[in-house]
Order: sequence, then C-alpha cells, then structure tokens
Amino acid sequence: MRDLEFQAADWTEITLGDVCTFRGGSGFKESHQGQSHGDHPFIKVSDLNLKGNEKYVTTAQNWVSEDVLRELRATLQPVGAVVFAKVGAALKLNRRRILTRPTAIDNNMMAAIPDTGQLDGDFLYYFLLVQDLGKFSQESAVPSVNQGHLSAIEISLPPLLEQRKIAALLRTWDNALEKLNALRAAKLRRMDGVAQVLLDPSRAIGSDVSPSNWSLSNFGELFEERQDRNSGSTVDDVVTVGKYAIRKQSEHFTRSVASKDLSNYWTISPGDFVYDPMSAYYGAIGRYLGNSDGIVSPAYRVIRLKNGHDPDFISALLKAHHIRFLLETRSSQGNKEGKRRLLQRDEFERIEFKLPTKEMQIEIANKLSVFQTDLDLADAEIKSLTDQKRGLMQKLLTGEWRVEVSDDEEAAA
Repeated sequence: MRDLEFQAADWTEITLGDVCTFRGGSGFKESHQGQSHGDHPFIKVSDLNLKGNEKYVTTAQNWVSEDVLRELRATLQPVGAVVFAKVGAALKLNRRRILTRPTAIDNNMMAAIPDTGQLDGDFLYYFLLVQDLGKFSQESAVPSVNQGHLSAIEISLPPLLEQRKIAALLRTWDNALEKLNALRAAKLRRMDGVAQVLLDPSRAIGSDVSPSNWSLSNFGELFEERQDRNSGSTVDDVVTVGKYAIRKQSEHFTRSVASKDLSNYWTISPGDFVYDPMSAYYGAIGRYLGNSDGIVSPAYRVIRLKNGHDPDFISALLKAHHIRFLLETRSSQGNKEGKRRLLQRDEFERIEFKLPTKEMQIEIANKLSVFQTDLDLADAEIKSLTDQKRGLMQKLLTGEWRVEVSDDEEAAA
C-alpha cells in the first residue's frame, strides 16, 4: 500500500515492518491520572494538541512514578519513537509526534520505533506524515490501525546518509513554519488585547472608544430564533460548530458524520448565527460565513440578528472575554461528570451586557478588521509554506528530487 506514487529506481523496496517496530500503548487507569509530576510522562491522544508539542513531545498532562508504571505494566517508548493515534476520529487527523524522552502512551496510541541502523528517525517521521492512516477506517465502523496494517506499508528507502540529508532539508522548512506561527501567535495576542478594550465598556475608559453612550441589552433583544426544518431533505450540506468556527462539515472530515436522515436538521443561511447549548461556554458560537445554505444538527440552535446591529461587531463581541464569562456562568452542569455545561435558551436570552450605538459598532468593527486582515495574511503565508513543504516532501521522499551526498560526507559517515 503506497501513498507516494513515484519511487526512485535505485532505492531499496521494502515494507515498514522490515525497518521499524510498532508498539501499542497501555491501559491508563483514571485513578492514576492527573499527576503533574513524576518519573515519566504518560501521554494520551489529547497531549498531541498541547502547546509545545507541535512536532516533538515536550510536555504532558499526566506523569507517573516507577511504581505506578510497574502496576500498570506499561512500557516506556524510547526517545525518537514516532507516536500517533491508532483508533477513533483522531486517527483521521494524521498527526505525528516525536518523543524526546522515554514516555508511556495510552492504549489509543501507537509508537513507531525505527531500526536506526537502517532508518533515520526524522526520515520516518516525515514519511509517516504523508501516509493517510484514515483509509483504514473503511474496514470497520470505528477507524483503527494495527501492527499488521502499518508493517505492510511499502517504502522505498535511500541510503542512510541520504535519508539524513533529506530530513535535514525538511527541518529547515519546519523551522521557518515555527517562526511564522510564533509571529502569528504574537499578532493574535495583540488583536485579542485590543479587542478586549474596544468590546468591553468597563475597560474602554481612556481609549478612543467612549463608553458613555453604551446601553444595556441582552441576547433576547439582539437575536430571534430560526427554526426551519430541512423537510424533504432538500439541503444536504452539513455545517459543524467548533470553537468560534462555524464551517461546513466537509472541510473537517473525509466522510459525513451526520445522521442518515437529515429531515430533522435545522436549515442555516449565510449570515445566521448558531451555537451549541452544550459547548457555548467554550466558544461553540458564531456566525456562519458560508456561501450557500446548509443544515445543522437539531441539537444546535440557529439564531438570526435583528435589524439595527452590525454583524461584524456582534461576531467579535461573542468572542470577548466578558461575554464568554457570562456564557459560562449561565450554563448549568450538563452531565453527571460535569464535563459539559448546558446553556438553556431562556438563560441565553437573558444574558445582559452593554452595547454601543450602531455607528460605534461599525467603527469598532472597522478597527478590529485591520488586525484581522493582518492575521489573515499571516494565515495565508503559513498555508502557502505548508503546501510548499508538503509538495517538497512528496518529491524528496520518493526520490523524484534527489539530494547530493558528497564523497567527503560518505567518507565521514
């Protein structure tokens, strides 16, 4: 099974199982979770999303002692192993990370351990990045991969020195992307700081946005609920609600995760707002900016802005810290574990805050749009460089483009 079409004629044709060992993770009892210190990190799939773990695993949410490690009969994966999710929706995200210290992984994860005499660890990392493990989801209702799947993946392997040069070249692109992402993060922090001053009248004193003519309002006055069923299933473009992101499901998943019967879904039009009552406190609320009608789960609520308010301002307001605090405090415990919180419709409508005049709303929105444009340009640059890197990986990892290895480098090796 190949995800790379071109293969260099002089590279060795083998499978990953010939040069790599795959290990599954260990069960991680909840009673042993939650420790921030210990002898060894014990990572879960969620740790792959932590800040600082974008490529190398440098931090963890859970640590265990040697005694707990023995009790769990957990195996430490070695430094340099490439780890990834092996089951569930996370498998389809195709995230790979490299361990920087001996680490235990839970049983939803897999580790790829290279035979370093034949396979460079970073070369393996980049090779696995271009392998779509989500294809195995077609074999069962719950997507998963096992050692047999992974060991059978075909690879054309260049000499070890050439592997290292390829990996070194790709690392320069990683470094460039890291700097761009750091710059974007700084721009986002600056935008967020300015937004909190402009959107919260209690903090606007001393700024050029006067809070004196802000009036008390609530979400019930701002919005009216829209309840149009998709009767006859005339619309089949499902929209999903994420953290401050309302987008078509097709942009996030390789296959539909919606119900087969879509007639009970709510229809949604460009410009409508939507929120998830179970996650609104976390930011699952915002404006739909698609170009055509869509549908959302009946578990969501679709609302439409009434006349007299600027939609760009209201979109920004929903992200403001003081509004998120209100959404959270008005949300009640949604399940026994208390891990989700339910925002009832009447509680949402009664949330009070101050609003400026429409003219000032437009003025504030225009100020914020300057920062948003700068952020969008950074996003475009990151996407462009990411696409270029992926194209370069395809060329280098197949041998279609070659790196030169000098006689001196071969002699030194």
